Amino acid sequence: MNIGVLAIKSFRNRKLSIGLAIASISLSVALLLGVEIVRNQAKSSFASTVSGTDLIVGARGGSVNLLLYSVFRIGNPTNNIEWHSYDEIRNLTGVKWSIPLSMGDSHRGFRVIGTDDNYFEHYRYGRDRNLALTKGAWFEHEDETVLGAEVAASLGYRPGDEIVVAHGAGDESFITHDEQPFRVVGILASTGTPVDRSVHVSLDGIDRMHKDWTGADDDHNHDPLYATSPDTEHDGEEEHDEHDDTTDHAVDRNISAFMLGLDSRAAAIGLQRRINQFEDEPLSAILPGVTLLELWQIVGLVEHTLRAISLFVVVVGLSSMLIILMTSINERRREMAILRALGARPGHVFSLILGEAIAITLSGIGLGIILVYGVFLLGHGWIARQFGLFIEMNLLTPNLVYVVLLVMLIGFLIGLIPGIRMYRYSLIDGMTIRI
Repeated sequence: MNIGVLAIKSFRNRKLSIGLAIASISLSVALLLGVEIVRNQAKSSFASTVSGTDLIVGARGGSVNLLLYSVFRIGNPTNNIEWHSYDEIRNLTGVKWSIPLSMGDSHRGFRVIGTDDNYFEHYRYGRDRNLALTKGAWFEHEDETVLGAEVAASLGYRPGDEIVVAHGAGDESFITHDEQPFRVVGILASTGTPVDRSVHVSLDGIDRMHKDWTGADDDHNHDPLYATSPDTEHDGEEEHDEHDDTTDHAVDRNISAFMLGLDSRAAAIGLQRRINQFEDEPLSAILPGVTLLELWQIVGLVEHTLRAISLFVVVVGLSSMLIILMTSINERRREMAILRALGARPGHVFSLILGEAIAITLSGIGLGIILVYGVFLLGHGWIARQFGLFIEMNLLTPNLVYVVLLVMLIGFLIGLIPGIRMYRYSLIDGMTIRI
């Protein structure tokens, strides 16, 4: 007696209920696999927000806070770093490149980052991907800015537009640098990182903006006739001379943090210890990869919660199969009695019911895999643009294999329940004389 042929014929007679069970399992499996793929890719993308940077240095404070404000643009530095300290460290033996970062301003809720050409040249994300421009060029003058992809898209900016930066990093700012607008000269390609939500200006632009802001209480700055008044001609010359001297103003500059790339990564631990013991001012140096793992452990509760919810959804989907099989037991007792009369044993009946449960589970798993990978295959570009997740279509990751095997095991265990029930009915019906 061919159990497989009997199962197929039984499926044909119950196409609607079996189809609903398969659909329920496939959607549940697709959700579970989708959550697992997104979780893995989010973790990978999270760890790849900054790539190729060996050390990040900031004022003395917590390592996670330093990582959050320097890389993820969340929070604020505990203190600034004097320029001479940065200049001394970047010129140490073994330092290959450095990227200064100055923060504290915003534009309509987006962080303003003061930096220099090293940012565009050496900043990496993902798997050693470099920054690229979709429009325009990198800034060259102090009144120019380069926007991240999300800033330009959400605010509708194009090269040539002017923006006004506000003092402070909040969404609502009450002090704006209206007298020092920046002209958009470039727009960066989407990276799926906080770079997309950043406004990049030069350090000279930051200095000029803050110098004028701190002198905003000077009465001359509010007098439109001051520059042309004969009585103020000499003062104007002094102002001009002072402006010429601003070429050396970097010595008085403060920055929020800086990134370092080393000739050898093996030297990172030693340099980290040296910076942490820096005598001129209290500094902290962190290894980005180590601190990222520490940060991921903090948000790991959310990860485990999502996994648990998706697993419960799969159990609910498999339970629908159990309900369908259990509700059909009484209807199929006559069918099983006929099979017994034709020579089937109770073990054949048990195998038939269990085989149906396994077939439904495998069909649901197969359709769920096709569904989730079809969605990611067709929508990976949109997902990357909208959420910054670069989905890699890899079917052979250990986690996904474990998930599929777990669902198969749960399906097998659930299939035992109606199988055992029908096995007992088969014994009773086989020993009972019905007239």
